[in-house]
Amino acid sequence: MQFLLLFCLCAGAAPAWGGHAYALWGAPKYPPGFAHFDYVNPAAPKGGELRLVSNSRASTFDKYNPFTIKGSAPAYLSQLMFDTLLSGALDETAAGYGLLAQDVQVAADGLSATFRLRPEARFHHGKPVLAQDVKFSYDALVGPYASPSYKTMLIDVAGLDVLDERTVRYRFKQPNRELPLTVGGLPVFSRDWGTVAGQPVAFDQLVEQVPLGSGPYKIGPVRFGKDITYVRDPHYWAKDLNVRRGTANFDRITVKIYKDATARLEALKAGEFDLMRFFSAGDWARRVTGKKFDSGELVKGEFRHQLPSGFQSYVLNTRRPLLHDVRVREALGLAVDFEWMNRQMFYNAYARVTGLFGNTACQTRGTPSPSELALMQPWRHALPAGAFGPMTEPPRTDGDQSLRANLRRAQQLLKEAGWQVQDGVLKNAQGQAFTLEYMDSNEGSMRTVAPWMRNLEKLGITLRFRAVDFALYQQRLQKFDFDITSIAYGGTHNPGQEFADLFGSQAADTEDSGNFSGIKNPAVDAFITVMTSAKTEAQLLPACHALERVIAHSHVLIPQWTAPTHRMAYNAWRLALPATVPPYSSGEAWVMDTGWARQPVGTSAPDSIATSASRKGG
Repeated sequence: MQFLLLFCLCAGAAPAWGGHAYALWGAPKYPPGFAHFDYVNPAAPKGGELRLVSNSRASTFDKYNPFTIKGSAPAYLSQLMFDTLLSGALDETAAGYGLLAQDVQVAADGLSATFRLRPEARFHHGKPVLAQDVKFSYDALVGPYASPSYKTMLIDVAGLDVLDERTVRYRFKQPNRELPLTVGGLPVFSRDWGTVAGQPVAFDQLVEQVPLGSGPYKIGPVRFGKDITYVRDPHYWAKDLNVRRGTANFDRITVKIYKDATARLEALKAGEFDLMRFFSAGDWARRVTGKKFDSGELVKGEFRHQLPSGFQSYVLNTRRPLLHDVRVREALGLAVDFEWMNRQMFYNAYARVTGLFGNTACQTRGTPSPSELALMQPWRHALPAGAFGPMTEPPRTDGDQSLRANLRRAQQLLKEAGWQVQDGVLKNAQGQAFTLEYMDSNEGSMRTVAPWMRNLEKLGITLRFRAVDFALYQQRLQKFDFDITSIAYGGTHNPGQEFADLFGSQAADTEDSGNFSGIKNPAVDAFITVMTSAKTEAQLLPACHALERVIAHSHVLIPQWTAPTHRMAYNAWRLALPATVPPYSSGEAWVMDTGWARQPVGTSAPDSIATSASRKGG
């Protein structure tokens, strides 16, 4: 999924370029024949080992196929083992450059994109990457056994034609600005992976078979439940290609697995791995200490980025009867005291999420513009009345606002929805008590949910915290079997078809889709259609704003918080980093892709970005 998401988040406008790259808004940053991306060190030495730790909530993995519904695949497998037709750049938001494809041509009518494969492209077992392999991969991803997210995102793809041995043409049902990048970002794997003992097998039966990709790494030693090592392919076909130059520098990348967060932190302090990203402000502020930090061997680095803020949120499952009423959902949000939490628990490290498109041109402010109203008016009957007024802002508890006032407002909303407090318990006319369950796979999340639970108690609402193991958590998410949970949604500068998976009506009824809230609104579907078919940014932005207004005023998400930096602790004696932090880097994935082993391992200060990054890098 990582490749597909990368290009969906880079989607933008109508076809504007052919040849070595495809860009959405005019010409791409890098011209034909460019030597390498600006943010890499093209002379980075090859060798050594990068030791990582899996931040996944899954305690281990039980399959090698990252594309099917059931089970958990190893961390980073997709990124390291599978090449794609196009490759994105970390200093650009809306372009793809030829990787497996030596060029791309988008039809003038926007109804197809043709890719010619490089003759030198090879899979790990030495066979060439051919058009039939691209078709096999596409057919598997839209088939019955792959994650339904692919089907949703590729819903406007009519099919794939094999034109000759090394040429494929994707056909589109309608002009869609993002589809050349979306299909260009699909993983490509060998047809031979789909056979066992010479016989074809169903895609969901590819569980323990090692994938046959064409990426820079293969699977090496594996200790189930403990670690997995990816080994660099010395014969990697694209090692000298401009989009790969200066990347994949480590001979080995070992990913260690820890079931316990405390054990993971202590292992870092003991020097058992080279890089660890932190998502806990408390850990970062108070517990990332020790002798190896004092000596300078381990360094705390805050790497600033220009990524969208995303919309990490508490998700309210509107499929549950107690959460049908928008007034009830708004009341629940009024009981969240972010300012207190940020002050008392987060060391003021976070900012509040405000909507779907924070830190991007799509971020919505103020009242609807005439162009937004033109989209919204035909759907007035289906839209929350508030969507036609000022954009919502999460309730605050500082300045002239207070938690007391917010709770009073919540009480009024609940009363209007038919709920009254009786003997300290919120009940409806039938005497049903208002009780909800918050589901998480991490017991440590109780710490951040507890203040909300206490505030809800003041309203007579009982919110129970239930921690389940990751396998059950994943299963219940897939079946939408929860009341409330927390989802860290990634942001995007150029939203498109992926939002149909997150908020589309069809996805609401599709098991294992991304529409966890269950929202079903024809206006939302219409706005997403306008987003995906927009030919200019001027057409895109009003549709984004209209969508954001509807989701915000529907109160299906309760905004949480976001950080402007990647917080990472790393071993400065073993790990070297490029001098430039690309603005759209994704934390440890950037280090894994562009860092290199210091040779020989020594005790000197880092010679690249580490010194400045350990303070406020970037």
